[in-house]
Amino acid sequence: MPMVHQVQVLDSFISYREAGTGSPIVFLHGNPTSSHVWRNVIPPLAGRGRCLAPDLIGMGDSGKPDISYRFADHARYLDAWFDALDLRDVVLVGYDWGGVLALDWARRHPDRVRGVAVFETFLRPMRWSDWPPQGEQLFRALRTPGVGEQLVLEQNAFLEKSFANGVQRGLAEGDRAVYQAPYPDAASRRPVLQWPREIPIDGEPADVAAVIERYDTWLAQPSVKPVLLLTFGDTGLNAPSIIEWARANLRSLEIVPLRRAGHHAPEDAPEDIVRALQAWMDRSAW
Repeated sequence: MPMVHQVQVLDSFISYREAGTGSPIVFLHGNPTSSHVWRNVIPPLAGRGRCLAPDLIGMGDSGKPDISYRFADHARYLDAWFDALDLRDVVLVGYDWGGVLALDWARRHPDRVRGVAVFETFLRPMRWSDWPPQGEQLFRALRTPGVGEQLVLEQNAFLEKSFANGVQRGLAEGDRAVYQAPYPDAASRRPVLQWPREIPIDGEPADVAAVIERYDTWLAQPSVKPVLLLTFGDTGLNAPSIIEWARANLRSLEIVPLRRAGHHAPEDAPEDIVRALQAWMDRSAW
């Protein structure tokens, strides 16, 4: 089973799980999960390399510094973690915001990357017209000053909604408790609230839209390292229109459809994810 470690980064620390030896395979989670989401994915892959799964800053068991928890903050602390462990020849696996962080880091460090696998992440800046009515209503509320604070910081409603909507087979009480534990009070939930406000929708926030546009330009080039996109039906961020846009515009992207799963797909389909990653690594001769 993975061992849990901590390493000092900047003014805080990152907690991470580790199993196996060899070239690193780094697993990046999204909002509002933690490295716990990879608990059924890492063990079968530990024979392939040194599997590492950090908790993003402010999340899981990592430190909770007094920062704004914008995308740039997460990228800065994650960069420091990669450098502290001197990780090179890396395969990155990420979903949700972990996918954005993975693609952004790979674009900025092509000499340190073997390949990237992502799912349920942002393939392009979004528009409100991409959202179903219920999702648009929720995320407009989360992005509204005062309303988002009440929903997330005071009522702690986001975690329950995210797991209810994003895990099809349900969560065991023990796993639910692990995900809830890092957020005992309003102050601790600031990262959970900030992430929905970072989604670039109709051009805002512009700096995060620019991050995604830069890796889209990178993925449009034929010479990029192997990049895999797993899809799980037409739910979550896998809307058919977005996938078709990716097929037409992101030349370096290999798209592999798997059986239907929720947004937090490692909870619903860890075995499918493992098999797809193993087959991709075999094709890439790793």
